[in-house]
Amino acid sequence: MNALNTTKRPGFTVTLPGRRASFRVGLRVVLTGAVLAAAVTTLTVLAIGTGQYPIAPGDVLRAFAGNGQRAHMFVVETLRLPRVLTGLLVGAALGLAGAVFQSLTRNPLGSPDIVGFTTGAATGALIQIIVLGGGMVAVAGGALAGGLLTSLVVYLLAFRDGVQGYRLILVGIAVNGGLVATNIYLIARAEFADAHVAATWMTGNLNGRGWGHVNLLVGTLLVLVPVTLAFGRRLKLMELGDELATALGVRVESSRLWLMLLGVALTAVATVASGPIPFVALAAPQLARRLARSAAPVLVLSGLMGALLLVAGDMAAQRLLAPTQLPVGVMTGSLGGVYLVWVLVSGWRKR
Repeated sequence: MNALNTTKRPGFTVTLPGRRASFRVGLRVVLTGAVLAAAVTTLTVLAIGTGQYPIAPGDVLRAFAGNGQRAHMFVVETLRLPRVLTGLLVGAALGLAGAVFQSLTRNPLGSPDIVGFTTGAATGALIQIIVLGGGMVAVAGGALAGGLLTSLVVYLLAFRDGVQGYRLILVGIAVNGGLVATNIYLIARAEFADAHVAATWMTGNLNGRGWGHVNLLVGTLLVLVPVTLAFGRRLKLMELGDELATALGVRVESSRLWLMLLGVALTAVATVASGPIPFVALAAPQLARRLARSAAPVLVLSGLMGALLLVAGDMAAQRLLAPTQLPVGVMTGSLGGVYLVWVLVSGWRKR
């Protein structure tokens, strides 16, 4: 019923230049986006400046401008900036993918790491790492193929006169269980060195990330993000229900399939760069939605929240038990488990 509410909230209308199209942006959504962007920027500077060799925020900014001290420039540009940028881009991709799937399923549990797409991407990558011994490009292709194949299997198994959100989630959970068992089997049967690399990668980690990972993410997200955002209007109409969306001119099933493929591609490229990181895609859209007081996940806000959560989680993983550093996937998994319990309990109380 919230989607059909016609009461106008404070905001303004944006008209696309050269096109007969416009959309309304709520004032709270804009303010939330500005706050999240400022938080992401601040956290980025702090993350780059903290460590065994601390750098003041002002010196970090001077290094960004290219006129910092030589030691600061080396630490920022070579050691820390690639890791932080990888975290920002991976978090944004996961947050955006989570928003797409939660909107498609109309369920806060509709996340790629719940319905098996992240695990499927990990399976494809593991086959390349353990069985075929491929490099970064081959691992990226394997992750994308694994995620797409998983999404196709889930889609076909869940299809019955269309795809309903609850059915997609249930089928995805079942497929995810099988893929988890497959991944464990692959690691258990691998040579020790390959198993060690695979097990480390499977925990979700930003250690040792360089400019190659950043370039991979930038190159793919420059294509995937604008296309996903372009589908945002169809996604909002589909949240009204398949029949009403069809009446408004949306090709529901083809749009749903394309959005699933885009979400899987976002998940796969994030998985390649950092390994499977749990719960960011699950939590980011819901946290952003609650801040904006929106009836449904907002794509841009979800991406910003995902970037914020992952960089914050990586800082916590590095500093809480220093000098011991935890993989960021361990930190997000721990916090995500608490969040999942909260979602289930709050949903139960509403019944």
